[in-house]
Amino acid sequence: MQKNSFSGLNPRRLVKLAAVAALYVALTYALGFMSYGSIQFRVAEMLMLLCFYKKDYGISLTLGCFIANIFSPMMIMDMIFGTLATLIAVLLIYISPNLYVASLAPVLSNAIIVGIELTVAFHSPFWLNASEVAAGEFVCVSVLGVIVFKLLEKNGAFMKLITE
Repeated sequence: MQKNSFSGLNPRRLVKLAAVAALYVALTYALGFMSYGSIQFRVAEMLMLLCFYKKDYGISLTLGCFIANIFSPMMIMDMIFGTLATLIAVLLIYISPNLYVASLAPVLSNAIIVGIELTVAFHSPFWLNASEVAAGEFVCVSVLGVIVFKLLEKNGAFMKLITE
């Protein structure tokens, strides 16, 4: 599957990007009990794989992450460092050769950056924090996300919707 490059942001495209950002925020907030902390299963993270198919979803996912992190118990730290982890994951997804490799970008960037954030905030061991964050990201993105997107790739109407 060849990735599309950035395209013109017409009103229709802006609405799609806004909807993805809103969906990320809504999923994270609605599932807040498992979206924040060292052991987190942020289901919205599977949306990160949209960046594999069209680069401009990186804008909406980075913004969605920033807004969702306003509601984090760690607030400003998560707004800065959680969003940085998302931005780095987006950039790594852009250069990923396939969906499976792309799914590891959020796992690695969140494990390292959020792992450091939690270590600084709670004076807890980095490797414990990083492995807990990585485990949650792996389940949500590399397992659930890949399964969902591999199934959706078979739906031409869906693929047209996300890549236009």
